[in-house]
Amino acid sequence: MGRTVSTRRNTKPPKPAYVLDEQIGFILRQVWQRHAMIFARDIGINLTPTQWAALAKLAETGPCSQNQLGRLTAMDVATIKGVIDRLTARGLTETSPDPEDGRRLLVSLTRAGQQLAEKATPSALAISRETLAPLDAKERELLMGLLSKLR
Repeated sequence: MGRTVSTRRNTKPPKPAYVLDEQIGFILRQVWQRHAMIFARDIGINLTPTQWAALAKLAETGPCSQNQLGRLTAMDVATIKGVIDRLTARGLTETSPDPEDGRRLLVSLTRAGQQLAEKATPSALAISRETLAPLDAKERELLMGLLSKLR
């Protein structure tokens, strides 16, 4: 006797073990892309996010070595070097010998760099607010706390 094969047309295929849309890295990349778009649209000056990070950190901490600045801004050696080279070419940063260690150079903001950082700060704060705007205050606090734990 022959077996009857029934075809199920309403059956969904089983859910795959790996669904890209549910992965933290993919979600973080999409959130970063949204934030980067808001940044580019609203910063109001010709700076990349990495250039702004370097300027903002120097405004916050004062002069420091390029290596230390890279660590403070989560940039590798090659990236921070390129960022500082471009900022220096624009007259926004400068280097000088470290008075405590003549082998090391300190990176600092020029007067123009300090003024630009001060001018851009309100826009940068607004960009952060807009990035987090879909969340209520409690959700923003929770998200920032959870992301800080993942660093």
